[in-house]
Amino acid sequence: MVLLNRILELQDSHLLSKHEILVQSVIDSIAEGDLLVGDKLPSINKMVRNVGYARKTIVRAYEELKDRGLVESKNKQGYFVISQETGVMLRVALLLFAFQSFQEDFYNTLRNELGKKYQVDVFFHHNNLSIFETIISNIKGKYGMYVIAPIQDNAVIPMLQSIPPNKLILVDRYLDLGPEYSFIAQEFENSTYNKLVKLLPEIRKYEHIVLFFNTKTDYSPLGIRNAFERFIQDYDIRGSIEEAYMPETLKKNTLYFIKNDSILWKFLKDCSRGQCILGKDLGILSYDDNVLKEIIMGGITTMSTDFKEMGKMAAKFVKEGTPIRTIIPTDLLRRHSL
Repeated sequence: MVLLNRILELQDSHLLSKHEILVQSVIDSIAEGDLLVGDKLPSINKMVRNVGYARKTIVRAYEELKDRGLVESKNKQGYFVISQETGVMLRVALLLFAFQSFQEDFYNTLRNELGKKYQVDVFFHHNNLSIFETIISNIKGKYGMYVIAPIQDNAVIPMLQSIPPNKLILVDRYLDLGPEYSFIAQEFENSTYNKLVKLLPEIRKYEHIVLFFNTKTDYSPLGIRNAFERFIQDYDIRGSIEEAYMPETLKKNTLYFIKNDSILWKFLKDCSRGQCILGKDLGILSYDDNVLKEIIMGGITTMSTDFKEMGKMAAKFVKEGTPIRTIIPTDLLRRHSL
């Protein structure tokens, strides 16, 4: 057996631990084409008999090969080769809502921090429970680490708890999986309310404030709506909530609070056509900053979390496995749109 011969050769070098010998022997066998996709690795019992290593050492080695995405375990059938990408140190599953501009900042930072030896596969659930469940079912047990932006619904808790705590970190939205699970999340309700209070002098310049809010299309957290309703009641502000923006319905002396970027771009297009001056004829307040909001039409005022910092922290968890439970603060970025 080629694999057994490789193990014996590496044993003679006395440079690697037993665990490292097993992992490297399988990697070399795959790289040289001696093990192909679909091939079965020797059973743990067979390896114990032929190599003489402890059972737990062999299991640990096979599990590391799983984490690297090179093999998978099939219930009561054993371990099988599923990839020949032997240069990958760890295979990471990244599950997001959708590829929006602010999540692109998070992804790019995570990808850059991890480097080329980490393979990151991206999936999107679009806030759909059925899609979320299907994706979790398909990826569970096939990755070394899982970075997941969860749907804030208790129905997904058992699905996520089926992933070991040391292999899972939640990002963006908070969901209570228990004290052993890690997260790097935003807080929406109190932070949104407090930022609206800070903007009270600017908000009072306008006759009316409109929040565009639709959880079905833009995955907006209910905390934003709750904060908005509480704010206009507490400070006697004339305000309303609309699900969608209808083109060419701009009203002057109105402040528009826009979470969804697709609505924002339509709004700005109409604003430009109507030659409206932001911060004078009407106002815009947005969520989730990006470079376009920084420069377009003199700059859009935003409430935003530092998604690059979130990406750095998530990458550190993936590489080091150190537990983390933190809420990233929300910043207020004042620009000319108010």
